[in-house]
Amino acid sequence: MSTRALRLGTRRSKLAMAQSGQVADDVRRATGRPVELVEITTYGDVSREQLAQIGGTGVFVTALRDALLKGEVDFAVHSLKDLPTTQPEDLVLAAVPEREDPRDVIVARDALKFTDLPRGSRIGTGSPRRMAQLNAYARAHGLDIETVPIRGNVDTRIGYVRDGVLDAVVLAAAGLSRMGRIDEVTDFLSVDTVLPAPGQGALAIECAADAADLIAALGALDDPFTRVAVTAERSLLAALEAGCSAPVGALADLLADGQIVKEMRLRAVVGTTDGTRTVQLSTTGPVPETHDGAMALGRELAAEMLAQGAAGLMGERAQ
Repeated sequence: MSTRALRLGTRRSKLAMAQSGQVADDVRRATGRPVELVEITTYGDVSREQLAQIGGTGVFVTALRDALLKGEVDFAVHSLKDLPTTQPEDLVLAAVPEREDPRDVIVARDALKFTDLPRGSRIGTGSPRRMAQLNAYARAHGLDIETVPIRGNVDTRIGYVRDGVLDAVVLAAAGLSRMGRIDEVTDFLSVDTVLPAPGQGALAIECAADAADLIAALGALDDPFTRVAVTAERSLLAALEAGCSAPVGALADLLADGQIVKEMRLRAVVGTTDGTRTVQLSTTGPVPETHDGAMALGRELAAEMLAQGAAGLMGERAQ
């Protein structure tokens, strides 16, 4: 491989720049080559529409992939949960680094926890998945909340709470952690309360499928346990024919006996955004040893969910 600087394509948001900067440091250490960030504006960054209205799937990804295919950048960093489940033939996920905390978190006024919010509290989120599960939990536990659709970056969302427009907002723990702002969290939501988006907390490092030397070099950043877990989660999402803006939560846990990982548990939920109806199932088995095995695990759980009526809870399914 040459010694010229590797060009890393990234979105311009503070969060994207923070996580891409961390990946750039890791790639420098792994390859000994300089890495420069190339900022790219995506449709999802400039549109003010709700993600569910503009399709969600791929709105933060397409421009980065176009830059890769044109040779304007050598590799790109995505939040894995933003990636469409269909992988283009001429691009490859060269690495899925070790996952950050996959949980959702609350940033609320007066340092309140979710269950301590007063009656009628307004909670902001742009995610139908979060709305569905928060409303379902509230119904089951006698809480009186209103979920409010919002867009915007981390500063904008937290600003709604600081300015008194909302009582709380829901964000991803991983993003706040990567930005050095985890101390602003007032409550970590248990995955028993809200299952994260498939792939949440994980990053995807993508490059051209014919860049063999670069694929090999980036492979040093790959975490096999994270990859198998997110593969199962994304396989379930694909089998449900749902996009990344659909009200689908999924998490694959690796279950360990001491230091030895023994099994993987895949949990998933689909629900109407008002929380009135949900389908929630899980399956546990040996940790898949292959990509195909992880894919099969996701498909099998999705089939069980569809048999219990999951399709009717998702609104318009992705095509």
